Amino acid sequence: LGNPPFIGKQFRSAEQNADLEFSCSDVPNFKTLDYVCAWYIKAAKFLELLSDKGGNLSGSEGVLKTGSGQANDTRPIGRVSACAVAFVSTNSITQGEQVGVLWSYLLAKGIKIHFAHRTFKWSNEASGKAAVFCVIVGFGLEKPTKRRLFDYDDPKAEAHELSVQNINPYLVDAPDIVITNRANPLSGGIPEIVFGNMPNDGGHLLMTRSEKDVFLAAEPEAAKFIKRFVGAYEFINGVERYCLWLNDANPLEWRKLKAVVERVSKVKRHREASNRKTTQLLANTPYLFGEIRQTNADYILIPSVSSEARRFVPIGFLSADVIASNLVMFVPNARLYHFGVLTSTMHNAWMRQVCGRLKGDYRYSNKLVYNNFPWPLLKDQGEGIKDKAKERVEQTAQGILDARAKFPEATLADLYDPLTMPKELLDAHRANDEAVDAAYGKRRFKTELERLEFLFELYRKYTEPLVGNIDKKPRKRKA
Repeated sequence: LGNPPFIGKQFRSAEQNADLEFSCSDVPNFKTLDYVCAWYIKAAKFLELLSDKGGNLSGSEGVLKTGSGQANDTRPIGRVSACAVAFVSTNSITQGEQVGVLWSYLLAKGIKIHFAHRTFKWSNEASGKAAVFCVIVGFGLEKPTKRRLFDYDDPKAEAHELSVQNINPYLVDAPDIVITNRANPLSGGIPEIVFGNMPNDGGHLLMTRSEKDVFLAAEPEAAKFIKRFVGAYEFINGVERYCLWLNDANPLEWRKLKAVVERVSKVKRHREASNRKTTQLLANTPYLFGEIRQTNADYILIPSVSSEARRFVPIGFLSADVIASNLVMFVPNARLYHFGVLTSTMHNAWMRQVCGRLKGDYRYSNKLVYNNFPWPLLKDQGEGIKDKAKERVEQTAQGILDARAKFPEATLADLYDPLTMPKELLDAHRANDEAVDAAYGKRRFKTELERLEFLFELYRKYTEPLVGNIDKKPRKRKA
């Protein structure tokens, strides 16, 4: 039905915001939704009204109301026993936080997905040749006799149909689960993930490599207060950046250094000039970052945004002396095992489905992706003896780091570009994938969709521990 404009929340006009409020005011957090979601909400309300379940019809006729219970544009309608609707939409409605907002509402209304096309690339014939990644979702209130799921090996490839038992809001043959923000990791024994440090300094505590050299030439005694500062761009592209880090520094030392005091003074003026009360309060400590989360432990760094072209989000170990920026997340006290699982295809498949997007790029989330990820359940074989599966993951994780080390001049952007990824590194990732898959029970997955079905089922069992057996074999189906 129709051609809903594919507009994200940040690009809506005032009129479109009013449309969304008119149609979705009874949906919690509806302002976070893409504009296309208004069509889904509207359709669900029509379906409810047209069916016996809506309770709005008496006898054979009733009144059709538009909007949020308003009676304008009314006309008599007949009772409908079964009705369904389908939309072409941006795939964003089946990813990230929008799933929790949109589909929690639709599922509560009794909506069931009848058929769906998973992500494919669609371009129209209009001027400008707009090309977006789309899904098609067909749904209704009636339970379908047959569910049809169309999958694509590649967004540009042809679809192949699967006969499935259920289609959930992520367009996966799995229970109707909605992943929402989780404060702590779902799996026990997993280190917590932390946001990076936010300067909120107007740029005065940060330096490029050349700026650092000029700064230290004028103030060599300030060297002890300069540390590497790494964000997503710097980490992936090997760009050197530095910061003035005065956390726990003795003020008697740095207040004598003119160049340091000058930069701190500029931070103070920047914060005092802000319109935000919280930023103004930070002017009382202008020598400190606005938000500090750095620990004394080495950590795994995960970029908050990474290109969708990569098969693996580049992650890596960094020293506690390297300051993580607010554009990354980091996992203090992480070990080789954690690195191996986080860099695996298993975790990347979960991330691709559950994370949000920024202009198509992956937007990693601590509360949505990391904290909800179902890790393998590993048991010790005896006191002081490592589980063999875990030990194997540690070995293959080290293999990935060793493969990277063979190319010291290459950046992570070079190493993880699909066109230039070295065979040694690709082989190391394949070995790691086999080890991680084995840690989950020696399963083999033909497609990413099979991985997702397995992970969603595992998620359900982790969140409903009294239901079923985690080692249950996957359901067979016809392709």
